[in-house]
Amino acid sequence: MTTGEALAAPQAERAGLVRRLAALVYESSLLGALAILLGFVLLPLVGPPGSPAPGDRLPLLTHAARAASFTCLFALCAGYCVWLWSGGRRTLPMKTWRLALRAADGAAPSVARAALRYLAWWIGPACAMAAYVALRHGGNDRWALALLAMNYAWALVDPDRQFLHDRIAGTRIVRSDSYGRGAS
Repeated sequence: MTTGEALAAPQAERAGLVRRLAALVYESSLLGALAILLGFVLLPLVGPPGSPAPGDRLPLLTHAARAASFTCLFALCAGYCVWLWSGGRRTLPMKTWRLALRAADGAAPSVARAALRYLAWWIGPACAMAAYVALRHGGNDRWALALLAMNYAWALVDPDRQFLHDRIAGTRIVRSDSYGRGAS
Protein backbone atom coordinates (compact mmCIF):
# COMPACT_ATOMS: atom_id res chain seq x y z
CA MET A 1 0.00 0.00 0.00
CA THR A 2 1.45 3.40 -0.94
CA THR A 3 1.54 6.33 1.42
CA GLY A 4 -1.16 8.12 -0.59
CA GLU A 5 -3.48 5.11 -0.33
CA ALA A 6 -2.82 4.86 3.39
CA LEU A 7 -3.71 8.50 3.90
CA ALA A 8 -7.00 8.05 2.06
CA ALA A 9 -8.11 5.43 4.56
CA PRO A 10 -10.90 6.79 6.78
CA GLN A 11 -9.33 5.33 9.91
CA ALA A 12 -6.26 7.60 9.78
CA GLU A 13 -5.32 8.78 13.25
CA ARG A 14 -6.42 12.31 14.07
CA ALA A 15 -3.57 14.65 14.82
CA GLY A 16 -3.28 15.98 18.34
CA LEU A 17 -4.06 19.56 19.25
CA VAL A 18 -0.47 20.48 20.13
CA ARG A 19 0.86 19.15 16.82
CA ARG A 20 -1.80 21.06 14.87
CA LEU A 21 -1.08 24.28 16.77
CA ALA A 22 2.67 23.88 16.22
CA ALA A 23 2.06 23.49 12.48
CA LEU A 24 -0.18 26.57 12.64
CA VAL A 25 2.64 28.68 14.10
CA TYR A 26 4.96 27.50 11.32
CA GLU A 27 2.27 28.13 8.69
CA SER A 28 1.69 31.62 10.07
CA SER A 29 5.40 32.37 9.63
CA LEU A 30 5.27 31.35 5.97
CA LEU A 31 2.08 33.28 5.30
CA GLY A 32 3.56 36.30 7.06
CA ALA A 33 6.60 36.13 4.77
CA LEU A 34 4.29 35.93 1.75
CA ALA A 35 2.37 38.96 3.04
CA ILE A 36 5.59 40.96 3.38
CA LEU A 37 6.65 40.02 -0.15
CA LEU A 38 3.24 41.02 -1.45
CA GLY A 39 3.57 44.33 0.38
CA PHE A 40 6.86 45.03 -1.37
CA VAL A 41 5.31 44.18 -4.74
CA LEU A 42 2.25 46.36 -4.11
CA LEU A 43 4.06 49.32 -2.58
CA PRO A 44 4.80 51.10 -5.87
CA LEU A 45 1.18 50.56 -6.94
CA VAL A 46 -0.71 51.57 -3.80
CA GLY A 47 1.87 53.41 -1.68
CA PRO A 48 1.54 57.08 -0.83
CA PRO A 49 2.95 59.40 -3.48
CA GLY A 50 6.27 61.12 -2.83
CA SER A 51 8.15 61.15 0.43
CA PRO A 52 7.39 63.25 3.48
CA ALA A 53 9.51 66.25 4.33
CA PRO A 54 11.78 65.82 7.34
CA GLY A 55 9.70 66.03 10.50
CA ASP A 56 6.42 65.31 8.70
CA ARG A 57 4.35 62.26 9.48
CA LEU A 58 4.36 59.41 7.00
CA PRO A 59 1.09 59.56 5.05
CA LEU A 60 -1.29 56.63 5.41
CA LEU A 61 -2.63 54.67 2.49
CA THR A 62 -5.97 55.75 1.12
CA HIS A 63 -9.02 53.61 1.87
CA ALA A 64 -9.01 52.38 -1.74
CA ALA A 65 -5.33 51.38 -1.48
CA ARG A 66 -5.97 49.54 1.79
CA ALA A 67 -8.94 47.71 0.27
CA ALA A 68 -6.88 46.78 -2.79
CA SER A 69 -4.02 45.56 -0.60
CA PHE A 70 -6.36 43.48 1.55
CA THR A 71 -8.04 42.01 -1.54
CA CYS A 72 -4.67 41.02 -2.98
CA LEU A 73 -3.57 39.53 0.35
CA PHE A 74 -6.85 37.62 0.68
CA ALA A 75 -6.48 36.25 -2.87
CA LEU A 76 -2.81 35.29 -2.39
CA CYS A 77 -3.55 33.43 0.85
CA ALA A 78 -6.61 31.79 -0.72
CA GLY A 79 -4.57 30.57 -3.66
CA TYR A 80 -1.82 29.26 -1.38
CA CYS A 81 -4.19 27.49 1.01
CA VAL A 82 -6.72 26.13 -1.46
CA TRP A 83 -4.06 24.83 -3.85
CA LEU A 84 -2.02 23.15 -1.13
CA TRP A 85 -4.99 21.76 0.82
CA SER A 86 -6.75 20.17 -2.16
CA GLY A 87 -5.92 17.11 -4.20
CA GLY A 88 -3.78 15.48 -1.52
CA ARG A 89 -1.12 18.21 -1.55
CA ARG A 90 0.32 19.50 1.72
CA THR A 91 1.96 22.71 2.84
CA LEU A 92 5.55 22.66 4.09
CA PRO A 93 4.45 22.83 7.76
CA MET A 94 2.06 19.94 7.15
CA LYS A 95 4.93 17.89 5.70
CA THR A 96 7.26 18.90 8.53
CA TRP A 97 4.76 17.97 11.25
CA ARG A 98 3.58 14.91 9.27
CA LEU A 99 0.01 16.10 8.88
CA ALA A 100 -2.52 15.76 6.09
CA LEU A 101 -5.91 17.31 5.47
CA ARG A 102 -8.71 14.87 4.77
CA ALA A 103 -12.44 15.07 4.17
CA ALA A 104 -14.70 13.23 6.61
CA ASP A 105 -14.72 10.17 4.32
CA GLY A 106 -10.90 10.03 4.35
CA ALA A 107 -10.43 11.29 0.80
CA ALA A 108 -8.28 14.25 -0.14
CA PRO A 109 -10.36 17.44 -0.08
CA SER A 110 -11.63 18.88 -3.35
CA VAL A 111 -10.88 22.45 -4.38
CA ALA A 112 -14.41 23.44 -3.33
CA ARG A 113 -14.00 21.88 0.14
CA ALA A 114 -10.58 23.51 0.57
CA ALA A 115 -12.08 26.87 -0.47
CA LEU A 116 -14.91 26.42 2.05
CA ARG A 117 -12.33 25.66 4.75
CA TYR A 118 -10.40 28.82 3.85
CA LEU A 119 -13.53 30.97 3.94
CA ALA A 120 -14.61 29.39 7.25
CA TRP A 121 -11.18 30.17 8.65
CA TRP A 122 -12.02 33.87 8.23
CA ILE A 123 -14.86 33.67 10.80
CA GLY A 124 -12.55 34.48 13.73
CA PRO A 125 -10.65 37.33 12.02
CA ALA A 126 -13.90 38.80 10.62
CA CYS A 127 -15.48 38.79 14.09
CA ALA A 128 -12.31 40.35 15.51
CA MET A 129 -12.37 43.13 12.90
CA ALA A 130 -16.07 43.80 13.52
CA ALA A 131 -15.52 43.87 17.29
CA TYR A 132 -12.57 46.24 16.85
CA VAL A 133 -14.71 48.67 14.86
CA ALA A 134 -17.49 48.43 17.44
CA LEU A 135 -15.22 48.76 20.49
CA ARG A 136 -12.52 51.21 19.37
CA HIS A 137 -14.37 54.38 20.37
CA GLY A 138 -14.87 53.15 23.92
CA GLY A 139 -11.20 52.26 24.39
CA ASN A 140 -11.96 48.54 24.64
CA ASP A 141 -10.62 47.62 21.20
CA ARG A 142 -7.93 45.33 22.67
CA TRP A 143 -10.65 42.82 23.58
CA ALA A 144 -11.33 42.25 19.90
CA LEU A 145 -7.97 40.48 19.66
CA ALA A 146 -9.36 37.54 21.65
CA LEU A 147 -11.77 36.74 18.81
CA LEU A 148 -8.82 35.90 16.54
CA ALA A 149 -8.44 32.69 18.50
CA MET A 150 -12.11 31.73 18.17
CA ASN A 151 -11.55 29.13 15.43
CA TYR A 152 -8.88 27.41 17.50
CA ALA A 153 -10.51 27.78 20.91
CA TRP A 154 -13.47 25.94 19.39
CA ALA A 155 -11.34 22.76 19.60
CA LEU A 156 -11.58 22.94 23.40
CA VAL A 157 -15.35 22.42 23.29
CA ASP A 158 -15.68 20.35 20.11
CA PRO A 159 -16.27 16.65 20.86
CA ASP A 160 -13.70 15.63 18.22
CA ARG A 161 -11.29 18.46 19.13
CA GLN A 162 -11.67 19.92 15.64
CA PHE A 163 -11.09 23.55 14.79
CA LEU A 164 -14.21 25.51 13.83
CA HIS A 165 -13.21 25.82 10.17
CA ASP A 166 -12.63 22.05 9.94
CA ARG A 167 -16.03 21.37 11.53
CA ILE A 168 -17.76 23.68 9.03
CA ALA A 169 -15.85 22.38 5.98
CA GLY A 170 -16.19 18.71 6.91
CA THR A 171 -12.43 18.22 7.05
CA ARG A 172 -9.98 16.99 9.63
CA ILE A 173 -6.24 17.03 10.13
CA VAL A 174 -4.76 13.55 10.42
CA ARG A 175 -1.30 12.25 11.13
CA SER A 176 0.32 11.24 7.87
CA ASP A 177 2.73 8.97 9.73
CA SER A 178 -0.02 6.91 11.37
CA TYR A 179 0.43 4.17 8.77
CA GLY A 180 3.91 3.08 7.87
CA ARG A 181 5.80 4.08 10.97
CA GLY A 182 9.38 3.04 10.46
CA ALA A 183 8.92 2.92 6.71
CA SER A 184 11.21 5.85 6.06
